[in-house]
Amino acid sequence: MKHSLYLKFILTYVVFGFLSFFVIATFSSQMTLNHLTAQRAENLYKEANYISTNFVRSYYSQSQDADSLRSIHSQFQALDIYLGASIWLLNSDGTILVDSDVSFTENPSPVISAFDPTDMGNRYYIVGNFYDTFDEEVLSVAAPITYNFRTRGYVLIHTPLSSIEGERDQLLNITYLTVLLVFLLSLLVLAVFTFTVYRPLMKITEAARQYAQGNFKYALEIYEEDEIGQLADTLNYMSHELGEMDEYQKKFVANISHDFRSPLTSIKGYVEAMLDGTIPPEMQEKYLNIVLMETERLNKLTTGLLALNSFDTKRNRLDITSFDINGVIKNTVSSFEGQCRDRRITIELLFDAKQQYVSADMGKIQQVMYNLLDNAIKFSPNDSVITIETTLRHEKVFISVKDEGIGIPKDSMKKIWERFYKTDASRGRDKRGTGLGLSIVKEIVASHGEHINAISTEGVGTEFIFTLPRVPESEDI
Repeated sequence: MKHSLYLKFILTYVVFGFLSFFVIATFSSQMTLNHLTAQRAENLYKEANYISTNFVRSYYSQSQDADSLRSIHSQFQALDIYLGASIWLLNSDGTILVDSDVSFTENPSPVISAFDPTDMGNRYYIVGNFYDTFDEEVLSVAAPITYNFRTRGYVLIHTPLSSIEGERDQLLNITYLTVLLVFLLSLLVLAVFTFTVYRPLMKITEAARQYAQGNFKYALEIYEEDEIGQLADTLNYMSHELGEMDEYQKKFVANISHDFRSPLTSIKGYVEAMLDGTIPPEMQEKYLNIVLMETERLNKLTTGLLALNSFDTKRNRLDITSFDINGVIKNTVSSFEGQCRDRRITIELLFDAKQQYVSADMGKIQQVMYNLLDNAIKFSPNDSVITIETTLRHEKVFISVKDEGIGIPKDSMKKIWERFYKTDASRGRDKRGTGLGLSIVKEIVASHGEHINAISTEGVGTEFIFTLPRVPESEDI
């Protein structure tokens, strides 16, 4: 069952509570009674010895007449009230000479023929009805009376065992109330645990189950500020990120399917047309060039995806060296001379120093410059100027690529770094783009711990600016 562990815990807790009461009612009850009985017997034995020494011994050392017994009886009755117990003067043969519970008489006294002091063993008390003398159980304590090194009789004190049991019950009632209070307090602790730990954990478990089933929109509503609240916030953040990743993957598959399907459909169509004779042999060269162009586009798309994947999986390693960024820019510009000449585009280089050394991965930065310059040329009109500038500020080298192109719409500025994103103008002017160039640029610059920004005005142009750490002159190569 879903809550079986918690129910087992509750059941165990309840059983533990009942067992606690049961143990107190049985074992603790008997142990308490034994302790109180031994304690009461010890106190009564001291009293019996005191009576034997101070009130009774003179009876055996002097004349053993009725007046002496009457005097002892009066004293016993007074002590009976004080002790709350029956006091006897018992002769060694078992004859009851004085009994504080009955009136004094000179008539023959009753005899307990079965009386045997050795029945007490090494103890000075016994519990029972004292040889069938009482109708209830009593605690009987016997103190011997010795004279001339002989035991002449015994002082016996009998107290009802019910009085000791009453005292035990009072103590146990206090114990019961204490245990009940502790049990109720522990129930309060259990309730607090349920609301602060168990229920949030169940919510977290349900949230994890929902996330495992792909429901990343499931909201984990725990608003505590403790460790469980932090865990809930982490899970909510994780679900948000997983949800975005899931949406991205769906969009990624849709985009890549579109970008692969378009050139493949074009290649398939042209090849089939050439094979079935729809395209005559004299025109095949033209369409083979189109097929080649689409193949190059597919190759470029695949290369871009592999580059981005290397950043995603963090398998990409930067080869950090010190190099002249101005020299890299010049080499990159030279690879676009043909395109610029055909469209009469001028590239203007503005360097604040002849050489400007930076610390970065030269191959990756060359790729950044290539993508930015290719993007600038793609969106620049004929007979325009592209400006590339390097400036040193606060130990950072700022590299700027600025064109006089069509610009980027405001609603597209935040999306240009997304993979496969293309503005409508891009699709209209150049269908060979993959929409991965700026994503690769962003990943490369970010992997260096630097930033890149874009400033654009529609109809005026666009400027991309990124930074690289400067190498001090003493370390320049």
